[in-house]
Order: sequence, then C-alpha cells, then structure tokens
Amino acid sequence: MSEPVPADMLATAQAIAAAQLPEGEIPWPDGHVDPWDHVECAMALSACGLSREARLAYEWLAAAQREDGSWPRTVAGGAVTDPAGESHHAAYVAVGVWHELLVTGDVGFAMRMWPVVWKAIEWVLGLQVPRGEVAWERDAAGQPGQFALLSGCASILQGLRCAIALAELAHDPQPEWELAAGQLAHVIACHPEAFADKSRFAMDWYYPVLGGALRDGLAAARLSSGWDTFVVPGLGVRCVSDEPWVTVAETCELVMSLEACGQGTLARTMFDTVAQLRHSDGSYWTGWQYANQQHFPDERSSWTSAAVILAADALTGFSAGAGIFRDLPGAARVDAPNGTASAAQDGAPGAARDDAGPSPANGASANGASMNGASANGASANEARESAVNPEACGCSPTSADADRVSRLPTGSNIGHAGHSEVHTDWSGQPPPA
Repeated sequence: MSEPVPADMLATAQAIAAAQLPEGEIPWPDGHVDPWDHVECAMALSACGLSREARLAYEWLAAAQREDGSWPRTVAGGAVTDPAGESHHAAYVAVGVWHELLVTGDVGFAMRMWPVVWKAIEWVLGLQVPRGEVAWERDAAGQPGQFALLSGCASILQGLRCAIALAELAHDPQPEWELAAGQLAHVIACHPEAFADKSRFAMDWYYPVLGGALRDGLAAARLSSGWDTFVVPGLGVRCVSDEPWVTVAETCELVMSLEACGQGTLARTMFDTVAQLRHSDGSYWTGWQYANQQHFPDERSSWTSAAVILAADALTGFSAGAGIFRDLPGAARVDAPNGTASAAQDGAPGAARDDAGPSPANGASANGASMNGASANGASANEARESAVNPEACGCSPTSADADRVSRLPTGSNIGHAGHSEVHTDWSGQPPPA
C-alpha cells in the first residue's frame, strides 16, 4: 500500500496547482510553458493525489500537440512564442503517461494517450542519427539541430523505455523503438564524442544515471567523479560548476539519481538540503546564490516544486509511481562487469548499494508487471532489447579498467529546466548583481 502523502508535499502540490491556468497548462513564473516542465508538474500533482489537476494538464498537452507529433518549444497566453521543437520535450510525454498509469492503474487513460505518445516518439526518432544520438531540436524551418545533448538524450532514453512499455500494453509492439533505445543507451555510455560539450552543467554529470543508461558500478563511478565539482556540502548542487549558485531542481535530480543506483542514505542527506529553500506556502525558490546570499533567480518555479515532490516520493514511496526513475521498464543499459567501478571519494557514492529503496506501491510495477492482464514487456520486446545493446560491435564495451573513463563523459546538457540555466548563467564569471 502507498504511504499517506506527507502534509508538506501536499502543500507543495497545491502550490503547483495554484499556478495552473484554466485550460490546464502550468507555466513558468514569467508565463511561458514548455512541455517537459509541464509534464514534470503533472507527475508531481498525480503523485500527491491531485488527480483532477493532473488530468487537466495531460488534456492540455494532448490538445497542444502538433500534427507532426511535436510541441512548440514555448507557448504563452495560448500563443506560440517559439515554434521550434525539442526532442526531449516530446519524448517526456511517455514518461508522464507511464507514471500516471503506475500511480492510478488507469489503463483507459494510458490508451487514450497512446496515439499522442506514438506520434511524439515517431517525431523524436526522426531526429536520431545512425550512431544513436538524437539531435536536440528541429528548428522553425524544419531543419534538425546540428548537435546532440547528453542530458537531453538521457531523458529521451527514459521516454523511449516508457513508450515501449506502453506499446506492449496497447498490443502494438514497436521493435524499431527497441533498437533505437539500445543504440541510444550505448552511445550515452560509450561515445562522449557524440555530444556537444556542456560539461559545466550539473545535469551532464548525473543525467546518464537518472535516465537509466548507467546503473550499478558505472553509475556510482560517474556520480563519484563529479561530486567535488558540483556538490556544495550543506547547500546542494551547483547548477553550473563555475558559479556560486545551487538549485533545488538539480539537487533533487541528483537525489533521484543516487536513489536509483542504491545510494539511499546519501540521497536522503542531499534531500535534506532543499528544506532551507522552502517558502511558507509550500513552494520552493529556484536557487540560492551563496556568494551574495540571495535567492537567484528571484522566483519560485512550479517545476522546481515538482522536482522536490518526485524526489520525496522516490525516497519514501508515498505513490505507486515512486520508482519511475529507478525501475525503468525494459532497461537496456551498460553496467560495469561484476559490479566493479573506480574507487569512490569520501562522502561520495560508492559502488555498493546501501538499500533497495521503497517498493512500488499498490501492486503496480515499473518493471513490466501486467496492468489488468496486459504485459508491459512481452517476449518480443525482450528479444529485441537483447539484440539492441551490443557494445562489442564497435569495440568499446566498458570494462572495470575503463569504468573511470566512462564515468567522466565531458558532454552536453540542456534538458527541461536547464534552459533556465542557459538564461541565468551568462554572467561572464561574475555573480549576479545584488
């Protein structure tokens, strides 16, 4: 059974709901809406039992989808403000729908959303190149982006796995998606040269773990490798490595990454840091500029609050969707042989799991358990999955000897709220003005 929703998290969900517009969209503080952060907010609402608000958010998302399967990068006031489409925005709808299925068990909702998911994933895979990475955007002129982003591709990988599970549930298997997911998992783990270098952003550090490409030894090695660069003890996670600025969303995403690879004790310690940025109404400040001792930016974003709720759920299991980042359906990933990895730093993640995390509640499983008798992972999916991940094919299979190399992929970023990072971190090395 699920645990009761903690009162503090319910208040946070109610703060998100207060920002929701009548048609269902959930904007940033400046009024614009992007699909990725909108889905994140819908997931948080659902986890806290605000079902009506969550469903309204998904209804808006379905209505806003374009004929080609994409969404505009941003809309505001019902008008498109940036017509380009981002690949990880479109893929994340599958994560939201799978999460909603886990939380509610409502197969009918999932099947009503299946055409939306199918169109979105087909559009995303139209941007995948033969090596496996996915271009980050299709611009307003319809041209694909010239590079791929690591954090965006890691999020797409999670979306693909959830979409594959939904396809099996719909009795509409998509073996091409299986192959695409396998290629993408491999390139994330083994080919840093495939991605634009945005390694100063924290999400490039942890998202290969959060998205599910790395687990066990390689995951622990990767998190350990960037710990001193990004973690500020007692404060949280720097959004970017060279600025005195910690952000709640990045901290909570690290919490979920740690929990996903069995580092629950350390995850809880990190989660404790976000309480100092909680507002009395239950919302959370986006970040804290600790050199100037001020909130930066001066806003409380709904997607920040959503990240807190999802992290709290991952740690305590108050919804049946608590394992959405841990128990990915049909996980095709690269692990270190025999669970080995490079040595962990003091206070940073080690290779050994310290707990298994909360169990999925209400009998719903994120590992392909049947939903009303329909399997989320059939035999055809498993067979395709096994054939899709073949690191030896290009001679670059990670081993215990090169686990440390793989854990230091110096690659791209800009998923969801990372666009916020791009907006607010062009300081030329200087902190924001007081």
